[in-house]
Amino acid sequence: MSRLDDLLELPDRDLLSAHCAGDPDAFGEIFRRHRDRMWAVALRTTRDPEMAADAVQDAFIAAFRRADSFRGEAAVTTWLHRIVVNSCLDRLRRTKPVVGLPDADQGVLADSHDHHHSVDVRLDVQRALGQLPEGQRMALVLVDMHGLSIAEAASILDVAEGTVKSRCARGRAAMVPLLGLSAPPESPVSSTPKEPMASP
Repeated sequence: MSRLDDLLELPDRDLLSAHCAGDPDAFGEIFRRHRDRMWAVALRTTRDPEMAADAVQDAFIAAFRRADSFRGEAAVTTWLHRIVVNSCLDRLRRTKPVVGLPDADQGVLADSHDHHHSVDVRLDVQRALGQLPEGQRMALVLVDMHGLSIAEAASILDVAEGTVKSRCARGRAAMVPLLGLSAPPESPVSSTPKEPMASP
């Protein structure tokens, strides 16, 4: 078994420690494991593929350089989520708010296995999310779209758990009229499989 094969077996924390100790390949394995999920978070946060790509690149560079700042109080994935979310928010705050969903994004958001109706629903959810305040949109993206716990989302967003709960509740309630629904959903608002959600 090669040294690279050994890296595949290491948990994230050990990989990060190995990176901090000078292993030239350890961070590459962290990137390989988590890039797709971080990309999904960035895309649902920014609603712009180009901005999402830039934000993920910036976030992984920051994580590479600041790996020694990881204190181990949360999972490595939670730490990465926080860096990605902050990178996205920094970029969004430097640009004008985007109204609506550009046509170019539809191919990215639609799953080729979805039926036409499912695609329409997914796009409706994306548009509705875009109309929510940033805090609500982020809470819904992390909790309803990516299945993170309230505690994980609170750690990523650096707010109290109660704040995440209230943002999710307010965001779901706000989604009801935006999606043309008649009553508040009992469960997380997601469009078919998994859809992007929001946070204030």
